[in-house]
Amino acid sequence: MNKINFIKVKENIQMLMLHSRRPASSIQLLSTLFIMLISGIGYSQNLQTYIDEALENNPNIQAVEKQHAVSTEKIAEVNALPDTQFSGGYMFGEGNMPMMQQAEFSVMQMLPWFGTIAAREKYANAIADADLVEIDIAKRRIALALSQSYYRLYEIAKKQQVLDSNIQLLKVYEQMALTSVEVGQASAVSVLRLQMRQNDLAERKMVLAQDFASEQTVFNKIMNRKDVVDIPVVDSLTIPEKEAEIDFEKLNFHPELTKFEELNKVVTQADALNKKESAPSFGVGVEYMLFNEAPNMVMPMATLSIPIFNKKFKSVARQNKLRYEELNIQKEASQNSLFTQLQTALRNKDAARIRLETQDENLKQAENANEILLKNYETGTINFNEVLDVQELQLQFQIKRIEAVAEYFKQSSIINYYIPFN
Repeated sequence: MNKINFIKVKENIQMLMLHSRRPASSIQLLSTLFIMLISGIGYSQNLQTYIDEALENNPNIQAVEKQHAVSTEKIAEVNALPDTQFSGGYMFGEGNMPMMQQAEFSVMQMLPWFGTIAAREKYANAIADADLVEIDIAKRRIALALSQSYYRLYEIAKKQQVLDSNIQLLKVYEQMALTSVEVGQASAVSVLRLQMRQNDLAERKMVLAQDFASEQTVFNKIMNRKDVVDIPVVDSLTIPEKEAEIDFEKLNFHPELTKFEELNKVVTQADALNKKESAPSFGVGVEYMLFNEAPNMVMPMATLSIPIFNKKFKSVARQNKLRYEELNIQKEASQNSLFTQLQTALRNKDAARIRLETQDENLKQAENANEILLKNYETGTINFNEVLDVQELQLQFQIKRIEAVAEYFKQSSIINYYIPFN
C-alpha cells in the first residue's frame, strides 16, 4: 500500500474507532468501511515504457541481433574469389645445355562458373533474412515475459493491499468486540478469534512480500538491470466492457510461421547454388620462363575442372528436397499449435471475465450481509463469529477478484503475442 493510501486508511480507522465506543448508524459505519477499502492514489511507469527498455537492453535480443549481423557480414565473404596461386622455381649450378631454362614463375586464378558468386550471395542473403525474423520472435517473447511478470506484480501488490485493509478492519472489529465485552454483550473468545485472524492475515502478507521481492528480481533481470529496483504498478486495472474482435487471419503472418517461408527461401537458394557448384570451374594465369641463351618467354595458361563424379551434388539436391518437405510439415504443425494456444488464451480470458463478474456479485451480497450485522450492532446483539465469517468470505471474494483481473490481462498479453492489438 502506498503512503498516501495508508494515511487515508489510518484516518478512516480512527474515525471508525470513535464510532465503535458508542452506538453508531450502520450507514456511517458502512460508508467509512467502503472508503477505507477503496481509497488510495497510485502511480506507475507505463508498461510499454518498461517493454521498450527491455527490448533495447535484453541480452537475448542482443544475441539474436549479433547473429543477424554475422549473417549479414557473410554476404561479403561469399563474394570473394578463391585464393590466387603463385609458384616459382630457379635452377642453381652451371648448365652447359643451350636453351636451358634457368627459372620460371607462374600465377593462376581459379574462377567459379558464371552466376555461381551471385547464387552464393542470394543464399547468404536468404540466411540473413531468416535470422531477421528471429529478432522479431525474440522481441515478442521478451514483451510477453515482461508483461506476464508485470501482471504478477500487480496481483501480488493488490493482494497485499487487500490483506492490509482487512487487518485494519479486524482491528476495528477487535475494538468493537472489546467494547461489547466491557458491557457484557460479547465473549472474550470473540476478541481472541479476531486477534488470531489478524495474525493469520499478517503471515500471508509477509509471504506475499517475499513473493513480490522475488518477482521484482525476475522483472529487473528481464530488463537486464544490474540492480533490483522497485517496480511501481498501476493502482487498478479495468477490464473493457466489450472485447475487441480477433482477426485470426493475422495469425498466418506471425513470425513463428513466416520464418518457415524464409527458411524455404534458404533451401531454394541452396538448391540453386548446388546446381551452380556442380558446373565446371575454370582458371586463367600466366607463366614467365627465363632461359640461359634464349629470349625469356611469357606463356598464358588456362585450366578447366570438371566434376565427373557428381554424386555429392546429387545427394545435396535430394537433401534440399527433403528439407523443403520437412519445413512444410513443421510449418503446418506450428500453425496448428499456435492456433490452439491462441484459442486457449481466448477461452481463459473469457473465463477470467466470468469469474470477475461472479466475484463482484458475491461481494455485493457480502456487503449486504455485513450491513445487516452492523445494524445488529446498534441494538447490541452483534455476533462477532458471524462478523468474522462474513469478513473471511469478503476476503476470499476480493482475492479471487484480483486473481481474475490479473488472469484476464495475463491472457490478453498472450493473445497480443500471437495477434498484436496495435
